Amino acid sequence: MIRELSPAETGLAAEAMLALRPHLGDVAGLTRAIDAQRDDGYRLAAAFEPDREQAVAAAGFRVARCLAWGRFLYVDDLSTLPAARGRGHAGGLLDWLAAEAVRTGCEQFHLDSGVAPDRAAAHRLYFNHGLRIAAYHFAAPVPPA
Repeated sequence: MIRELSPAETGLAAEAMLALRPHLGDVAGLTRAIDAQRDDGYRLAAAFEPDREQAVAAAGFRVARCLAWGRFLYVDDLSTLPAARGRGHAGGLLDWLAAEAVRTGCEQFHLDSGVAPDRAAAHRLYFNHGLRIAAYHFAAPVPPA
């Protein structure tokens, strides 16, 4: 089952999200970070297995508009618990997100992914769901003022 989580339910996605974002430390740190982003339009969807309260996979996303893409759905985070990988949860979330993009009137669907060798399985999943490499993403840290 896949559904969107309300702010009060953020903790249900904690285990799955911490698998991707361990630098957030713990459930409290993750929840604070997500709740801060919710003010900017961040939303959270999660996949559940029967008889398990915690989500086994989760996706953080936002719907926005920009000159380059028009109205778009952007996937910030997509993560599955290591023990639940290979069961179709991330693919199910991608399908749910694509349907949400249609439902919210988006013209495009975007997702960035790191390029380390351990991301190969994720990249295969994205290609299999019709996503293509469309640009280079450049980034640099901003020095403190």
